[in-house]
Amino acid sequence: MPPPNQPDDIIDLVGPGGDVIVPLANGEPTCVMDALEAGAAAGRLSGVRVHQMHALHDRDYLAGAYGDDLRHVAYFLSHITRKHFQAATIDLVPAHFSEVYSLMAGRSADPIVVAAASPPDQHGFCSLGVSADYVASFIGRARFFLEVTDQMPRTFGRNQLHVSQLEGWCESDRPLIEVAPVEPSEIDRTIGEMVAERIPDGATIQTGIGAIPNAIMASLSDHKNLGIHTELISDGVVDLMESGVVNGVKKRLNRTKAVGTFALGTERLHRFLHENTALELHAVRYVNDPRIISNEPNFVSINATLNVDFLGQCASETIGGKYYSSSGGQNDFARGAMYSQGGQGFVVLHSTTSSGASRIVPTLAAGDAVTTPKNTVDKIVTEWGVAELRGRSIRERTRALIEIAHPDHRDDLTARAREMGYA
Repeated sequence: MPPPNQPDDIIDLVGPGGDVIVPLANGEPTCVMDALEAGAAAGRLSGVRVHQMHALHDRDYLAGAYGDDLRHVAYFLSHITRKHFQAATIDLVPAHFSEVYSLMAGRSADPIVVAAASPPDQHGFCSLGVSADYVASFIGRARFFLEVTDQMPRTFGRNQLHVSQLEGWCESDRPLIEVAPVEPSEIDRTIGEMVAERIPDGATIQTGIGAIPNAIMASLSDHKNLGIHTELISDGVVDLMESGVVNGVKKRLNRTKAVGTFALGTERLHRFLHENTALELHAVRYVNDPRIISNEPNFVSINATLNVDFLGQCASETIGGKYYSSSGGQNDFARGAMYSQGGQGFVVLHSTTSSGASRIVPTLAAGDAVTTPKNTVDKIVTEWGVAELRGRSIRERTRALIEIAHPDHRDDLTARAREMGYA
C-alpha cells in the first residue's frame, strides 16, 4: 500500500464547483471533513457541494460559515442538520433512499467520494465498514479518498475496494459515535407485541431504530427461522442473530445472510459486525429496491410515522408542515412488502403526541408531506389495536382508524368523519 496522504490533500482533488459525496452517519471521515472546512476558510474552495444523508457531526459549514464555497446538500435531515435546514443554510433533496445514488450521480460528472474505512486486509482491500448506503454504488464509478481507522469494523458484502482504486488515503484514530438503544415504554411494548404476533415464522423483516422497533424485536424471541433484509442494522438485530431467531434459512435472496445497507448502534454492534460472515452490507439501491424486496415471500416491513389521516396517508417526515427528517426508505419497503407474496406492511405510532393531541387526524396539516401514500398503506398500529387498511373503502378505513385512536378523541373524530361524509 502506498504511504498515507495528509487529510488536506483532499483539497487538490476537489476543483471549483466540485461535488463531494459523504456516507451517512459513522461513514463520515471526520479528519477529511475538517480539512475541507479548513480549505474553505483559507479560500481554497469555490462552489463546492457536499452531498450526504443523516449527518452525525455538527460543523461550521452547515451553519453557512463559508457561504457558497462549501454548502451542504442533505437527502435526509438528522438532529444535527434539522436546525440548519430551518435556517436555510443547507439544502434538502426529497428522495426515496433507494434512489439517492442515482440522484447524486446525476448531479455531477466527476464527484469525489470521501469515506471512513477499515484498514486494508492482507489482500489490499478496504471495507467501508458500517456504511454501504449510496456510496458503495460509486465504487468503480467515481474517485475515492479514504480515512482509514482501526475503529471501523471490517464488514462483508459489496462495500470493499482495493487500495489501487484510491486517489489517496489518510489515517485517524477517531472513535465511532455510539447510539444506545432506546428503552421501550409500556405503550411501545404493547405495540411491539401486536406486531410480533402477526409475523409468521420464516418471515423476512425490515425494521428501523427507536423504541417501538426495539420493542418489536424484543417480542420476536420465540420466533423461528426469521430473515433480515433491512436498511439499518441495529443492536436489536444482534440479539436476534445471537439467539438463533434470525438465521435466514427461509430467505430466497442472500439465503442464510442478514442483509443491510448501514449500521448504527453501540460498540457491541461494532464488535459483532467485525469480520462476521453471517452479515452483509450491500448498496442501498439493491437493499431498498422494491423490486428486490418483493422477491422475498412473507416480507414484513415495519416503519414509524407521525400522523395518519382518514385516507390512510402517513406523514412521517414533517411536523405541522415543517420538515423534520425526509422520506428515507419507508416507501421503498412499504411498496416492496405490498408486492411480496404474503407480505405485510406495518406503520406504527403512539395514538397521541406527548401533549395529548391525536395522531389519528381527519386530514393532514397544511404543508405535511405524505411518505406512505393511501394506495400503498397496509396496517396501522397504535397501542389500541391494528387497523387493516389495504383494500378497504374510505369509510371502512375511517372507522378502523377511529377504533385505534385514543378513546379521548374518538367522539370528536367520529363527528369530523360525519361532516366529511366518511362515517
